[in-house]
Amino acid sequence: MRAVVQRVTSAQVDIDGETVGSIGRGIVILLGIGHEDTEDQAERLWSKIGRLRIFEDESGKTNLSLADVGGEVLVVSQFTLFASCKRGNRPSFTNAGSPDDAKLLYEWFVERARRDARHVETGRFGAYMDVSLVNDGPFTLWLDTVEL
Repeated sequence: MRAVVQRVTSAQVDIDGETVGSIGRGIVILLGIGHEDTEDQAERLWSKIGRLRIFEDESGKTNLSLADVGGEVLVVSQFTLFASCKRGNRPSFTNAGSPDDAKLLYEWFVERARRDARHVETGRFGAYMDVSLVNDGPFTLWLDTVEL
């Protein structure tokens, strides 16, 4: 699994002009699922994200986690995180999980996040979405379960 994690002051997902998910202060997770990913990897990834100390304390140091600040979470599926651009100019997505398997694992990840975070919103798996956010910092991390 791969995730781009962005600390935000606000974010939302719109589909066909309708807002389907929005959050205030917290994190946006762009979540990519590969064809070999499992629930164990999803658990490891969420556990890491949920404990990341990426929010500033009163001294301006990044010492606080999502739970420490009562942050919210927006999870958006993004199979393009598994793009390979090694050949030619058109990305290949053969390493991305099949839509049916990836959707199940995406939903599992979201439910896992809901056990820890006070407010979790999502986009819609497989939909064309407009994602808007105000990146706080900017603060953006790339996580891959192969490296965790």
